[in-house]
Amino acid sequence: MPIDRRSFTLAALSAAALVGAAHAEDAPPHTLYLDTKDGRIVIKLRADIAPKHAAQIETLAKRHFYDGIVFHRVIDGFMAQTGDPTGTGMGKSDLPNIPAEFSKEKFVRGTLGMARSQSPDSANSQFFICLAPARYLEEQYTVIGEVVSGMDVVDKIKKGDKADNGKVSSPDKIIKLRLAGDNS
Repeated sequence: MPIDRRSFTLAALSAAALVGAAHAEDAPPHTLYLDTKDGRIVIKLRADIAPKHAAQIETLAKRHFYDGIVFHRVIDGFMAQTGDPTGTGMGKSDLPNIPAEFSKEKFVRGTLGMARSQSPDSANSQFFICLAPARYLEEQYTVIGEVVSGMDVVDKIKKGDKADNGKVSSPDKIIKLRLAGDNS
């Protein structure tokens, strides 16, 4: 019996679509997709060690809060910071600040940490991705996750002026940040 190429192709495309959908649904809980002009960064939030921080980031991601927000402070050899809707480093969301959830986790390349002011309990919406180990931050800043793929994309984020505390002129931005499975 001859194979109908059109039916076979449509069946193969349908199967591929189902596999793609299954992968999004099969993503581990607390997985974020952060898209930039240079590609996608996949982040695993660490709700096991920082449940309040992970919940806050997830709530904001569901609201699409991070879409269009810039990486306002990027210091080569240290970190890339984002999450401030004003782009100044002084802004935050309308949600309450979060009490510190310090842990023994290490700040290594790819670690996500929650940014804050001088007060340990002032974290809100800003976070940073370590570009290199930053062990001096341990037990003073909350580890909220880790990059599981896309560090090559993180490395492409436009760097700021070290002399100006990493302030970036014409900064790169988050195109969108979504929880795995959120296709909006």
